[in-house]
Order: sequence, then structure tokens, then C-alpha cells
Amino acid sequence: MKEPDKAFVLWLTGLSGSGKTTLADRIYEFISKKGLSVEKLDGDILRGFFPATGFTRQQRDEHIKRVGFMASMLEKHGVIVVASFISPYRNARRFVRDVCKNFIEVYVHAPLDVCEKRDVKGLYTRARAGQIKNFTGLDDPYEEPEKPDIIVNTDEQSVDESASVIIDFIGKYL
Repeated sequence: MKEPDKAFVLWLTGLSGSGKTTLADRIYEFISKKGLSVEKLDGDILRGFFPATGFTRQQRDEHIKRVGFMASMLEKHGVIVVASFISPYRNARRFVRDVCKNFIEVYVHAPLDVCEKRDVKGLYTRARAGQIKNFTGLDDPYEEPEKPDIIVNTDEQSVDESASVIIDFIGKYL
């Protein structure tokens, strides 16, 4: 088991379709293979368990704060957390940073047009058709991180290249 002071929360933030979940899966697998205690928290999955979670600014902030608190509790007990959430607002991400001891913010960057082209779930198409309201990047803002610990540009880097950047950075914790 990992020592509590060596655990960390790796928080991947970015637009829908930027590559957060793909990278989180890759990093989770890497850490798991090392035999370390790790949990993956994903926005799409957790929303299924928190059915009252909406998409207004207040509801998004509350959701991220709940998840951030959960991540901090896992970290406190020696579990490495790999979290992938759009988490569009700086204040909510700042809250998570403040409640975690070792918080690493990863900005998974891809331009909006690239994310729309990758739209595997059809969300951008539905949002542009008016079927989804408060969609981040379209009719609701995404506040880019001001000083992320890591930036990966997934429109310019392969999944392997982006994952390597993250793995190199977290190496000091492993």
C-alpha cells in the first residue's frame, strides 16, 4: 500500500472530447501495474451515481466540490486518485486543490473544433441543435487553468506522447 503522504490526486480537466478519459485510463493502468493503490474517478460514471447532479454553474460547482472532497479522502488514506472531469470553473478546481494535500492539475487541451470533430458521443451535435443546454465550450464557459502543473496538447501529441508527459511528471510520487 502507498504511504498517505506519497498519495496524490491527478486531476485532468478540459473540454469534452479533449482526451481526459483516454489519458486517465492510460495513467490508471500504468499506476495499477506498479501494484499501487489507485482509484479512477470519471465525470460520466459518477454522474450516474449522483442523479440529481445538473449542469447549471452552481450544480457543476457542487458536484466538483463533492468529488474533490471524495478524492481528498481517498488521498488521505494513501490512495492515488486519477480524476477526469471537465470541471469548467477555476473556483471549483481551486477548492479541490485546497482540500487535497498533493494535487496535480493536468490541462488536457484541444481546440474546440478538434473536440467537436472527436465528438464520439454526439454531444456537441446535440448541443448545437439545442437539445443540450449549458454545454461547456458552447453556451457555457470553460475557464482554462491559469497555472496548471501539466499541459498536454492532445491535438498535437499522440495519446502515448501525452501519457508520457504525465507519467514523467508523476514519477517523483511513485
